[in-house]
Amino acid sequence: MVSYPDHHERHPRNSRLPFSSSSSSTQRTPSVASSSRASLSTVRRYRHGRSHHGGSGGGATVQNEFPIFGVTGDVEIVLKSQNGRREQRYVLHRLILSQCSGFFEANTGEEGVPNGEGFRRNDGSDDVQRSRKWRFELEWRGSEDDMPILVQRPVSSSSFGEFSSSSRPPPLRPKPPAPSTGFFRSMANFSALHVPTTSDDPLDEIFRSYDNLFRIFYNYSPALDTDNIANAYVECKSLLKLADIYDSLDIIGPRTDHHLLRFQGRLWKQIAKYPPSYLKLGFLARSKDIFREALIHVVGQWPAGERQLRGEVPQHVLELIEDKVDELEETKARVESKLWRLTLTTSRGERVNPQNDWLGWLVISFWRQWFAENTTPAPVSILKDTSTSRPSRDSRASSLTRGPAPSSSRGNNTALVPINPNGRSMPPQPSQQINTGRVFRLIGVGGSGYLGHDEMKRFLRQAGSDVYNRENVRRAERRMDELKNLARAVVQPLMRNFLELDMRDAGLGYLTCTRVDQRDWPWDVD
Repeated sequence: MVSYPDHHERHPRNSRLPFSSSSSSTQRTPSVASSSRASLSTVRRYRHGRSHHGGSGGGATVQNEFPIFGVTGDVEIVLKSQNGRREQRYVLHRLILSQCSGFFEANTGEEGVPNGEGFRRNDGSDDVQRSRKWRFELEWRGSEDDMPILVQRPVSSSSFGEFSSSSRPPPLRPKPPAPSTGFFRSMANFSALHVPTTSDDPLDEIFRSYDNLFRIFYNYSPALDTDNIANAYVECKSLLKLADIYDSLDIIGPRTDHHLLRFQGRLWKQIAKYPPSYLKLGFLARSKDIFREALIHVVGQWPAGERQLRGEVPQHVLELIEDKVDELEETKARVESKLWRLTLTTSRGERVNPQNDWLGWLVISFWRQWFAENTTPAPVSILKDTSTSRPSRDSRASSLTRGPAPSSSRGNNTALVPINPNGRSMPPQPSQQINTGRVFRLIGVGGSGYLGHDEMKRFLRQAGSDVYNRENVRRAERRMDELKNLARAVVQPLMRNFLELDMRDAGLGYLTCTRVDQRDWPWDVD
């Protein structure tokens, strides 16, 4: 028996697991509660052992274990390929399916069980038959990219083998609608992570996902890759897609979360490579650890992952990301303001200036110049108006006759083109996005990571022979160390790391100091 991982505030419908000892009698009538206990008791009696492949156990004994509960099952599910060459059949229990899936709960209502009795015994024998049965078949849509879904069909006289239904076929139920804003539609563009799948045949993935769905309903271990995390990601993604369609994320989410967390260090490295993809997966799985890890990466790199997330996750998830980005920018602004005001003092406690400490003032200027170059965009190149070329003699005469052109037309014809040092026009360059995380990390580490001995020597050499000498180089290095220590203390709020990833091997160039609290979980939003 594989236990479920802990899950935060599960829906009352899914608050208990299949074959669990807990009861839902507080939410059901006494008759229905007694029928549930009777059903579970009967199901346990006819499950002589667990087998992932089923089997009758020899002789003429009817199979009554997963995936074919030929004696006690009352819901038949048939998966067929589009060409009809492949078929997979399940005979399961309405009680279990309705507990784990909102779709099956809505399409196998309790009105189908007369007098609240789930089983009816005949002559005191061990043979048990249902008073009503249901049948679902896989329906394929027109496009090959669309996920086939289950549709309810009439129950035939031989659908359940030897134990046919004693009641008239139930009316047809509508098929489950494809979620408009759920995980299924977002999965169309959920392939930003290019990883190999476990099979080249999409049909294998569909059948495997359905099988894993029903396995988890019956508390079996899902057949997910335990060695290759890239394959495990693809399989969990497909499983969550089905769980969203059949309203069973509360049951499936914790199992996928539990499976992926077993990869530990490999999982954190994979999230660092593809944070938007794992953010979407963590949100659907209600995984606090995966969602937190991915969110910190997304906020640190923002807006790099915006295109992959906008329209793929609910609006309140985007609002959460933008709020965290704003908080990080505010913290960075406070730190930068303090860094710009850093200064040194003389032995008498006076602020350094060119009059009382020329060398110290040069060191401060050198540090501020380095900080400015690494935290602000490069200056814009010299611009030239291409419409101001020398007009011809005829055009000058014509302009004198017509008068000056309107200012609006002159503005529309103006094109600003940067000029290179050789005087030739160059195409406009896109503005560069500067991520200051690398600079703050250098400042936070301090030491010789930046503005070291060689840089100081070159700087003082340019100041002139009266400044550049061995003694002044040593004095300037000591003053620079003092300034670096002051700057290091200032940037400490940005040096906090809330990732599970080992930062010693990560080499990240952005900040990872975003804090995610309990109030930030987006699945708790009404």
